[in-house]
Amino acid sequence: MELLLEGFKKAIEMILSGDREILEITLLTLRVSITAVLISTFIGVPAGMLLGLSKFPGRKFILALINIGMGLPPVVAGLWITLFLWRSGPLGEFSWLYTPTAIIMAQVLVSLPIVTALTSTAFQQINPKMILQVKALGATKFQLYWILMKEVKLALLAAVIAGFGRIIAEVGAAMMVGGNISGDTRILTTSIVMEVSKGNFDVALALSFILMALAFVITFSLTYLQQRKRSI
Repeated sequence: MELLLEGFKKAIEMILSGDREILEITLLTLRVSITAVLISTFIGVPAGMLLGLSKFPGRKFILALINIGMGLPPVVAGLWITLFLWRSGPLGEFSWLYTPTAIIMAQVLVSLPIVTALTSTAFQQINPKMILQVKALGATKFQLYWILMKEVKLALLAAVIAGFGRIIAEVGAAMMVGGNISGDTRILTTSIVMEVSKGNFDVALALSFILMALAFVITFSLTYLQQRKRSI
């Protein structure tokens, strides 16, 4: 208990003192996490909609792969991204390994299946009679998709929240592809692991409180938006 209180006080001190390194780590964490969840949303929602509403050969197999991907171990995602970004890999010429871009790619890989799968499930639960009714009223494809998205907006926001939760807590892939380089690729989760390995448990706890505070604020905001839409 004493150690927890010490870590909490340390977190307050770091924030109030305006520690530059902590500020940089926090801002980088926010940048890569928000970018990754936006990419996962922009890809996962349309993909989930397509899988949820369409019928085509191999659809069930693709859904099975996506569901398996929901449990993809972060270190495996990190390994695949590393192989792709390695100098001899397909994307090696871009020199993205050990950069924030690599961390974003790894985070997208672990969160995209979650957003896609939950979105697909949401659209599969729509009553087919409603779709026929909207079409009968002369709605264009764009209008149809927009109406259906409004119908499942609560589930879509839940998918985004779940994807963000996976991203903000991710450490294995980020460590593997980012290298935890100070001032460049060090984020809150990798910093916590480093401080624990050094025996600085008070600093590690302080960083964990900052990370949890960020996760709480963003998740609370998304949840508020979700429930606000419900009441409208």
